[in-house]
Amino acid sequence: MGRIFEVRKATMFARWDRMAKQFTRIGKEIIIAVKAGGPDVATNPALRRCYQNARSVGMPKDRVEAAIKRAMGKDTTNYEEILYEGYAPHGVALLVETATDNHVRTVANVKACFNKGNGALGNSGSVSFQFKKMGVFKLIPEGLNTDDLELELIDFGLEELGESVDDNDNPIIILRCAFLEFGNLQKALEEKNITPISAELEWIPTITVPVTDEQAEDVSKLIERLEQDDDVNKVFHNMG
Repeated sequence: MGRIFEVRKATMFARWDRMAKQFTRIGKEIIIAVKAGGPDVATNPALRRCYQNARSVGMPKDRVEAAIKRAMGKDTTNYEEILYEGYAPHGVALLVETATDNHVRTVANVKACFNKGNGALGNSGSVSFQFKKMGVFKLIPEGLNTDDLELELIDFGLEELGESVDDNDNPIIILRCAFLEFGNLQKALEEKNITPISAELEWIPTITVPVTDEQAEDVSKLIERLEQDDDVNKVFHNMG
């Protein structure tokens, strides 16, 4: 019984830690969005995206509003978005998205993670050519016809439509568009009264590297180490 309790407690703490990390990431994204485009969601697509993503991870509305108020203050921390590129073990390419108020600290931490994980931090452009930056929207499929939806959205930048499941094995629809078409597709969904579960900008691999289960574990350990850093928002890979 004691062992079961310990496992449950560890799972609970891991969930809380993941949630705290998500809240911190979205809080930074809100500050960046407000400073770039203002606090009005009606005229700031990036801020609307933040609202959608905050809702998807259960971030309370008062925390979202508090982040917007902080962003409008004179003494608010300025975050710089920096993309780091490198290789994990076994030739797997990694892109590390960060939001930092101290790039010297961040690059040192990212480099240390690569070194400890038997990877190598590269220069700008060293691996990003193996990825394509795309807008990724996740939708609840209830009440939606995928064939009709694809035809209706193709003129608004839709490139890919697929079906998948979320972390709880619930069915979802995934839409992808080119980075520059993100706002057009976002607006088209809003006009159709479709609210995405989440709306993200992601790096999708165009070249994949096949790995064994053992090799994938090595890469995953490095990714997990990077994701634990407070300045790191997301890590993308091209494992096949």
